[in-house]
Amino acid sequence: MSSTTASSGMGGINKLLVTVGKSVGGVVGALYQSGRDAVDTVIRNILPFMAFISVLIGIILKTGFGNWLAHLITPLAGNLIGLLAISIFCAIPVLSPVLGPGAVIAQVVGTLLGLNFAKGDIAPQYALPALFAINPQVGCDFIPVGLALGEAEPETVEVGVPAVLISRLITGPLSVVIAWVASFGLYSSN
Repeated sequence: MSSTTASSGMGGINKLLVTVGKSVGGVVGALYQSGRDAVDTVIRNILPFMAFISVLIGIILKTGFGNWLAHLITPLAGNLIGLLAISIFCAIPVLSPVLGPGAVIAQVVGTLLGLNFAKGDIAPQYALPALFAINPQVGCDFIPVGLALGEAEPETVEVGVPAVLISRLITGPLSVVIAWVASFGLYSSN
């Protein structure tokens, strides 16, 4: 075997190793950078939101605001007008971001409503609309964080947050009416 043949064989192996090394390096670099970006996003956006929500949940639970509010609105669940009032109340744009965290209010109200349904104090056909009545605030607390995660422009946040909050004020009661219509015939007395 001549020296030129041996060196050309080594050159081919070197090229292969360099190509594989560059490919693996590119993949590792991309994964490393995506990991850095994910950790940065969690630290800058998600952890502060989680801390805020934890404090808000603690305040709601410790002050008894959730129980007080639940006892205040539970009697309204016995008819469609009352359910619409609950839905509108929970979807008020200034109030819904406060009611949304951890769904604390919805959990307490849902538990009280469940007890009233079980005791027979509220007719069972109102169970489905009641579910929609206590939940129009869902997601309203996460809108600013979601827009931040999407790296939205400040102008988008200025328009987007009120737009979603106001749309929930409209779609919340509509969902109660749709659920009320859908509940016809669900529960029949024997």
